[in-house]
Amino acid sequence: MGALVAFGGYRVWQAVELKKAAEGKQGAKKGAGQRVVSVGAAEARTGQVREEILITGSLKPKEQVDVTSKTTGRVEKLTFYVGDVVKKGEVIAQIEDSELQQQVRRAAASIEVVKATLAQRRAELANAKADLERSRQLMEAGLIPRQEYDSKRTSFQVVQAQIQLTEAQGDQAQAELSELKIRLEQTKILSPMDGHIAERFVDEGAIVSPSTPIVRLVNLSTMVTRANVPEREVSKLRVGNRAIVRVDAFGGEVFEGKVTRVSPVLDAATRSALVEVEIRNRGTGLKAEMFARVTLDLANFRQAVLIPREALVYRGQQPGVYVLGQDNKPMFRDIEPGIVQGDDVEVLANLSAGTRIVTKGASMLTDGVQVRVAGAGNRKS
Repeated sequence: MGALVAFGGYRVWQAVELKKAAEGKQGAKKGAGQRVVSVGAAEARTGQVREEILITGSLKPKEQVDVTSKTTGRVEKLTFYVGDVVKKGEVIAQIEDSELQQQVRRAAASIEVVKATLAQRRAELANAKADLERSRQLMEAGLIPRQEYDSKRTSFQVVQAQIQLTEAQGDQAQAELSELKIRLEQTKILSPMDGHIAERFVDEGAIVSPSTPIVRLVNLSTMVTRANVPEREVSKLRVGNRAIVRVDAFGGEVFEGKVTRVSPVLDAATRSALVEVEIRNRGTGLKAEMFARVTLDLANFRQAVLIPREALVYRGQQPGVYVLGQDNKPMFRDIEPGIVQGDDVEVLANLSAGTRIVTKGASMLTDGVQVRVAGAGNRKS
């Protein structure tokens, strides 16, 4: 009987101990789930932001021209290659000109013939004038009939007409020679501006005409980019607004530019206007078709709600912040971010100044996780 009582007591003790062990495990699991994350905190504050517009686009040379020949012929020589620097007035190509040179020599010889003929006619005119004067004197003396005097006068007028014809022929020959010289000069293809050879379309020996481009010439000293600006922002833009340009190929290097044109007509489909920005190309480092990010400075300040940049997090594609409640449990709140200015981000909607938010460590949080705010948690940023 005593043995049975002892065995029953042992079973009761064993059940109690097993229950305690199970409760201990559950408590340990519960404690493990409540992890604590150390974070920084600050309050959204009111501050001033400089109004800016960000546009993107490809860089283009301000000046670009396809150089063509003014005459038809065979390319005899090309003097520049792709990438070469060309000065205004330099010869880019030479068109075969041997036939034109022969025509010029022939026209020059014709002018010499006309000059000789004109000298002969003037001598004949002098002789005819002398004969006419003698005939007049003899007629007045009654030694010859008037009919003979009229004949001499007609001969004199004929020589005068021949001189006028020869002079006209001389003018015509001179005009033909000038035209041939112009055509001969046009066989030299000259650069219309300072620039770089961007592309060469033909090689030596090719037949070209006025519709055939020979080279593409670009001036890289000033680059331009064009982009569409939304309707609500266009009214804020002015010609001359400063532009800050960043190009991926140059890392953090900044290029200066300015707004040079704002279209007066909006695109009906996109409700946006085309804006052109000119960029000074230091050392012609910028190249055509490079991708550029352009920040247009509107030179205006306005009041805005600001948060530290590190407080901005994304849930999928949705930007937001973690707001700290009374119990220091963070809750994700959607916001609409605006301008990024230094280490601050503008908040356009759904967050008021004075709201306490997580800054450092925000990217590690989830809703309701227990946090420990390091330092002065209510410090304003």
